[in-house]
Amino acid sequence: MAAAKSPSLPLSRRQLLKTGAALGLGTAALGLRPAWANPWGQAAGYPQGVETGPDLALAIRRDTLPIAGKTARPISINGTSPGPLIRLKEGQDAVLRVTNLLEEPTSIHWHGMILPPGMDGVPGVSFAGIAPGETFTYRFPVRQSGTYWYHSHSGLQEQLGHAGPLVIDAAEREPFRYDREHVLLLTDWTFEDPASVFRNLKLGEGYYNFQERTVADFFVDVEKNGFADTAAQRAMWAQMRMSSRDIADVTGSTYSYLLNGHAPSDNWTALFKPGETLRLRIINGSAMSYFDMRIPGLKMTVVAADGQPVQPVPVDEFRIGVAETYDVLVTPKDDGAYSLFAESMDRSGFALGTLAPRLGMTAAVPARRQIADRGMEAMGAHGDMDMSGMDHTQMAGIDHPGMQGMDHSKMQGSDHSGMQGMDHSKTQGSGHSGMQGMDHSKTQGSGHSGMQSMDHSKTQVSDHSDMQSMDHAQMAGMDGMASPEAGTMLPVGVAQPGSRYDQAGVGIDPSERRVLVYRDLKAFTPWPDRRPPGRELELHLTGNMERYMWSFVGKKFSEVTGPIHFEKDERLRLILVNDTMMEHPIHLHGMWMELENGAGELIPRKHTLNVKPGERVSALITADAEGSWAFHCHLLYHMDAGMFRVVKVA
Repeated sequence: MAAAKSPSLPLSRRQLLKTGAALGLGTAALGLRPAWANPWGQAAGYPQGVETGPDLALAIRRDTLPIAGKTARPISINGTSPGPLIRLKEGQDAVLRVTNLLEEPTSIHWHGMILPPGMDGVPGVSFAGIAPGETFTYRFPVRQSGTYWYHSHSGLQEQLGHAGPLVIDAAEREPFRYDREHVLLLTDWTFEDPASVFRNLKLGEGYYNFQERTVADFFVDVEKNGFADTAAQRAMWAQMRMSSRDIADVTGSTYSYLLNGHAPSDNWTALFKPGETLRLRIINGSAMSYFDMRIPGLKMTVVAADGQPVQPVPVDEFRIGVAETYDVLVTPKDDGAYSLFAESMDRSGFALGTLAPRLGMTAAVPARRQIADRGMEAMGAHGDMDMSGMDHTQMAGIDHPGMQGMDHSKMQGSDHSGMQGMDHSKTQGSGHSGMQGMDHSKTQGSGHSGMQSMDHSKTQVSDHSDMQSMDHAQMAGMDGMASPEAGTMLPVGVAQPGSRYDQAGVGIDPSERRVLVYRDLKAFTPWPDRRPPGRELELHLTGNMERYMWSFVGKKFSEVTGPIHFEKDERLRLILVNDTMMEHPIHLHGMWMELENGAGELIPRKHTLNVKPGERVSALITADAEGSWAFHCHLLYHMDAGMFRVVKVA
């Protein structure tokens, strides 16, 4: 794939230096000397040490280290867990020698890096793995810059601390300035064996959820919504054998949430001088946890997403999905301390650090928010339906245990006008909002989002390469978006119907503070490949929460017979439809995904896309990376349970 270059600016470095000299400004004031060039700033920037390339050695072993006030046995890289900051520079040829001192095979995947498939680090896909006692040398040209990270792709080792930050300094000046930087790596640590965690999830989907609804919650809801609506919604969740508080599979009941390997009580501190502009490189390197990040009292300006520069967005808070990265600028002017507060999405805990001018200072910890309930929007199209009179018993390929006799008549908000009599019998991947009296008996890939007890084994992959016979005439108005004219695809950069790019997700109240959403992200400059897609490929994210099985289009990785095929150098649109009640951070190795969030030619590049429950997300891909590549949900236990595929570009 073509490497992502830093956007060029009108003024050259020489011109900037001349202008600065005329004004009496040094290079630091112009932002031309990055923070890592300052030894004091580098020492404070990441506490687990720095390994600077292009030629370096890494040793992987089990170590005895303190974590969250206890003695633990994590996997370490060069003696630390999480691992050291690896620092490379755009334009270098990296040589990374990795020695396995474990008693089992291991690997390192360079997350977000564009490199040859044999260097990508996924055992069984691109290389054989690193056997105990062996050294594998990763060699690849560095043709991009930004904030990334690295982690094991072997078994459940990532949960054991086998991860670390990766920063690539730009060859040319970046489109923003700062005086100092800090790397903030968020992780989740458990003292349980990861294999035991996985077994517990198989035992019961709510094994780690200690925040279920109570009788008191029921009466609060009755007062707020009325008895009939409250009772109907409770019955619906019960019939689907789910809880509206299934926000996270693994929670603070077993997790300690860490910032740069430190628990909140450690008071890890990032230093600054009042008036400086700081670049915070924030990485979600956790196994399973989404975080809501804020610094009370400081406005953050988002300047990069997944390593790629974006047009600046001032925010008070942002949600960071597993494997995503965001770079933000902050300018603390007071000689006081601020909390670096990363609250887990399910509100079961938080990671915490301090931003301060001196060590030993602390700041007030924000009040914890209560767990939110998933609303009807998490069911996608069903959230707006009156399902009375609907016969679900004939839905092909869908297992609704216990749903016979379910009374949907009290589901509010439906408008069935104009949709009666429609024949959807051949529709794939359609949203069913308001389809009264429909015969679903032949429906495949229906948007029955979030019914965790479904068996999606017969759901089809939709390849929309020939869309001429497709009738979109009756799809207008789905989720507030107009559909394309018959026989055409949506224009490049236009958000798909069913997307919710203007929402941060469950548990976020946009009225409380300015929160980043995907629709805010705009690339700094247009990307080189401006071709429209030649075809569309639709994939459904599927699962069975009760049995803890996760998959693409109803098939676990162990059940598929071959890879997903991309044609070399083709331009395609990938559509992801989340038919589950959980968020999924979907990661494609080796190629960028250009998120169609409505930003036109400035749609942002990402390596990981968060797909909310019931949501439809689309991205453009230039398939210029020949070889086989991993494609998976980045929730570790979801991937291990089957939500993994191989993409072959040939």
